[in-house]
Amino acid sequence: MSNLITIREVLASPGLGSFFFDDQAAIKAGAQSEGAAYIGQAQTPGFRAIREPSESVSVMLVLSDGYVAKGDCASVQYTGVGGREPRFHADQLATQMEQQLAPRLKGLEVRSFRQMAILAEKIIDESLQSPRAAAYGMSQALLDAAAHVAGHHLMAQVIKDEWQIKRPLAIVPIYGQCGDERYRNVDKMIPKNVPVLPHGLINTPDLVGVDGEKLEEYIRWVNRRIAQLRNSDHYHPAIHIDVYGLIGACAAGSIDLTAKIIQRLESAAYPHQLRIEHPLDAGGRDAQIEALGTLRRALRSRGCKVVIVADEWANTADDVHLFAEAGAADMVHIKTPDLGSLHNTIDAILDCHKHGVGPFLGGSCTETDLSARATANVGIATTVTQVLAKPGMGFDEGFSIVFNEMHRVLRVAQMLSLID
Repeated sequence: MSNLITIREVLASPGLGSFFFDDQAAIKAGAQSEGAAYIGQAQTPGFRAIREPSESVSVMLVLSDGYVAKGDCASVQYTGVGGREPRFHADQLATQMEQQLAPRLKGLEVRSFRQMAILAEKIIDESLQSPRAAAYGMSQALLDAAAHVAGHHLMAQVIKDEWQIKRPLAIVPIYGQCGDERYRNVDKMIPKNVPVLPHGLINTPDLVGVDGEKLEEYIRWVNRRIAQLRNSDHYHPAIHIDVYGLIGACAAGSIDLTAKIIQRLESAAYPHQLRIEHPLDAGGRDAQIEALGTLRRALRSRGCKVVIVADEWANTADDVHLFAEAGAADMVHIKTPDLGSLHNTIDAILDCHKHGVGPFLGGSCTETDLSARATANVGIATTVTQVLAKPGMGFDEGFSIVFNEMHRVLRVAQMLSLID
């Protein structure tokens, strides 16, 4: 009698993400918000409206021993731009996965996660229209299955074992995102001692100001609010702001003026470390690497210690490698749905470590509880610089999902004597 465990069925069900898919091109072009909606015509292919409910596809692998391993396919909020895969439609993707992918995976022995993920990614690339979203969800389910078969049920330990990572499993800092509630959600983050905050969602020019003055004002407010609401003198969070390339746009593309604005922002954040994500957009990967590297050198020549975080155009493990190898940024946002299968995310994180660049394990508010939990396991196993609180834009929910998953895993690992 064989003890091998195989995949008996591959099921897929359409689902929802935890926020919206937004047409970034239309928003940057001046689309007006009205409540939670945007008024105007969509510009990015695949969008029927500027804001559409985000979608997901749940992948369920029914194993021969009866266990059901799960993962969720997802895309990012600003899908279809910056070199990213176009937005998917859940009903179509779920049908494709059951009709085209399932027959090729049924009967596969559950063994090494890495080997299974590479094989599944190859099949997905050959057969599905949204390969990165599909591979992302499938790889989560395969990781769940591998952890089940290994017997200890810890996805983080599977990663640590298969990539031969010497660092112990460890809690990593969580980065909270506030969404449009740029003030109210900051007030929620500080009492919970969130290590990195608030994201800011600085996605329109008016939030930056002609010379950066509006963003400077907001950072000063965040700084004051930390001092007012913190419950310990030992709480010193990093202030991380995502500006969607708009500092560079407000500076009319001038690296020198962009550096001057960022230096003023550093003063506004003091004594907290300031991290600026995607300060400018050069329109393509190679141009982005060159522009960010030039900006980073200009800042250092001024004695500015602001941490520059690459985001757009770093969409694959190969892209991340090029950003890290070139020293174009202090940190790279490894946006999990964009990299597709989780084995690519793990490779990208370890590559950042190799080059002395901080891996920011992120993703999107549009994801699900399952993908957030899988991401938390990746973060614990690879000791990333920070991991995003996701999904959703309400902050509390995503923060609790990631926080609780990390602490669950560490407690079980202690019980199993996997760590001291």
